[in-house]
Amino acid sequence: MSIQERLQLVLKMHNLTPSVFADKIGVQRSNVSHVLSGRNKPGLDFLEKILLHFPRVNAHWVITGMIQDQKELETQKQSDVTDRVDVSVVKELLPTDQKKDISQIVVFYKDKTFSIYSPSEE
Repeated sequence: MSIQERLQLVLKMHNLTPSVFADKIGVQRSNVSHVLSGRNKPGLDFLEKILLHFPRVNAHWVITGMIQDQKELETQKQSDVTDRVDVSVVKELLPTDQKKDISQIVVFYKDKTFSIYSPSEE
């Protein structure tokens, strides 16, 4: 996922238009437009403003696109912590227009850990 896609996701998660987002973090609207179009990469000041105004956004993810470093992910895969879950239960919670095939469910906890669930064999 590119930095533009991650930024678009932040906007979508907070239900903001690019212009409202720019005003909120205190940058020129054209700066946001240029980053979203891929014309420019965001600078440190731009990223800092995002993280200061949206403290729940994971800085590592915004910058790298990764939730954890690769070593932690490999350790997690080796320990096989992925659990199986009945996807039909989760699908009932989704809006009807989003009942697509689910490949993985990730639950993030406040202590900055997470669990990965895969669909059970049907």
